[in-house]
Amino acid sequence: MAQEIEHTYLPIRGINIHVAQVGKGELGTVVFLHGFPEIWYSWRHQMLAAAAAGYRAIAPDCRGYGLSDQPPENEEASWSWEDLVADVLAILDALSVPKAFVVGKDFGALPAYDFALQHPDRTAGVVCLGIPFSPVPFSFETTMPEGFYILRWGEPGRAEADFGRYDVRRVVRTVYVLFSGAEVPVAEEGQEIMDLADLSTPLPEWLTEEDLDAYAALYEKSGFRYPLQMPYR
Repeated sequence: MAQEIEHTYLPIRGINIHVAQVGKGELGTVVFLHGFPEIWYSWRHQMLAAAAAGYRAIAPDCRGYGLSDQPPENEEASWSWEDLVADVLAILDALSVPKAFVVGKDFGALPAYDFALQHPDRTAGVVCLGIPFSPVPFSFETTMPEGFYILRWGEPGRAEADFGRYDVRRVVRTVYVLFSGAEVPVAEEGQEIMDLADLSTPLPEWLTEEDLDAYAALYEKSGFRYPLQMPYR
């Protein structure tokens, strides 16, 4: 019989972090770190597969995302990747996990790499998707055009105004349609990222309308205020 994913809240460094978990962990623990516009739910299939294979699977909602608390507004501008690394360490400590495999996707790859570098004694292995490891700092400002989505969303207020034209469900749908294509979104001068999507494009086969409802419901709760701050600014 398939195991059921359980949910808990952990007091982590001043806020409550929502954590989904499943599995008994005979072979170890796997921590899944999501990106944008994702949440713990993005890893549900992988979590169940890991549990069935004998691992304990843990997927937190990053601070400010999903069911986790929003950091105070006066702390938004001061976030750093070190905050996410510290959150992962605190989650493992709270759950009495001595060592874990860390899996990251999109911006979740960055704290995964940093966690492994800073805490090798707590790291069994690292698997990342979407962002390769870079031993030196890199800058999109010098390598990508002005209309590149990361640069556009990095402008204070711009993505908020762009997203604010539509309801949450349409925003999430548009982002997934855009990022399921072969090209990363780059807008022309005077064009916004949300304008790049063809609304007649069907959802990718791996995303159902029910999945979209789940994402929309959680972003209705959290909003995009902090998710646009972290990781884009």
